[in-house]
Amino acid sequence: MNARSGPRPVGALLLCRAEPPAVRPPAQLLREQLLLGPAGTDWSVIVPEGKPWLHGGEPVDRVVTGWATALAVSAATWPVLALWWDADRAGFTLAAGFRRTVGYTWLTDGTPVGEDEAMRTFAARLALDPVLDLQALTPLTEPDPEADADTRLLGLVAVLARVGLRLPTGLTPGESADRLRSVALAQGAEQLEWSGWRDAVRAELDAMEGGRLGPYLRGPRARLFGAAQLGAGLPLLAWGVSRRSGGWTAAGALLVAHGAFGLAYDRLRGP
Repeated sequence: MNARSGPRPVGALLLCRAEPPAVRPPAQLLREQLLLGPAGTDWSVIVPEGKPWLHGGEPVDRVVTGWATALAVSAATWPVLALWWDADRAGFTLAAGFRRTVGYTWLTDGTPVGEDEAMRTFAARLALDPVLDLQALTPLTEPDPEADADTRLLGLVAVLARVGLRLPTGLTPGESADRLRSVALAQGAEQLEWSGWRDAVRAELDAMEGGRLGPYLRGPRARLFGAAQLGAGLPLLAWGVSRRSGGWTAAGALLVAHGAFGLAYDRLRGP
């Protein structure tokens, strides 16, 4: 079991199953202080530069779950995995499109407090091997006096290495947000800056037209997808504002922006 002195750090990492160029546009729309870098084959890692969970009074898991949900819905074709940890717990949340998020939690000493079904759903949504990879994940849901919460997260990352994930050296789950930030910058991570809606829309267009969604930007599918994003985003935005939840407000705002943009683009570019 890992030994730490002093208060347990609070932090998070977002792992996107896509290359940085595809992740950059939707991540910029979050309008948060974020660092972006590669994390293996078809994986990217996002490191929060700021600490909104300290200033907004909202738990770190709720903040990053909102971010992951917004990114996954706006991307549609790749999932987002949020790893998080605080003084009492650690865990993950997996967001994939419009599906309900799935997550698992451990207490600081490594005691599992999640449901086994969540781990099976996690494996299925990431297209992991239903036999070998699931067998490797199963011990993470079982009692182990030698494995604390950080060890559990490292075990999860080790399983994902089988599908191409390679976290940059030093980006270790369980470290403080400041430590992760300095390591990411030293590794050459890109600082994502909000440059205004015009540049954001231009970047979004370039990413979509050059990707797999290019042929589906106009027509019935585009209109259906845009309407679905608006339908999901508006109530989520209202709920986030009413609860003063920064993470869910960002998720709702991003969904509304994407839905409105998709409908407007289809109308402007249509025959």
